Amino acid sequence: MTIIIVVHILVCVSLILIVLLQAGKGADMGAAFGGASQTIFGSAGAMGFLSKLTTVAAIVFMITSLLLTFASTRRASTVMKERSVPTSPAAPSEMPVQPQAPVPEPKK
Repeated sequence: MTIIIVVHILVCVSLILIVLLQAGKGADMGAAFGGASQTIFGSAGAMGFLSKLTTVAAIVFMITSLLLTFASTRRASTVMKERSVPTSPAAPSEMPVQPQAPVPEPKK
């Protein structure tokens, strides 16, 4: 369980960094004003290394998320099964009633 959490956190951080390292599809938008460019709205070529790395990191992230979800739901259900249900209400404990001293009347 602990190793899954560590892998999940590492994949989360790496996924954030990989996405931030990639250039956006509008990165060459300035070329539209200076001349014709084929990459204005992204290239139609093969996937780059960072795109493939993003896909792999996303798949690992989803798998670790599912594993952590299944592990947490299984643990929560066993806690509820071990809890005992009271069969009869508890009888109130009867304490003897102490007589109270009379309250003195105020002087007139």
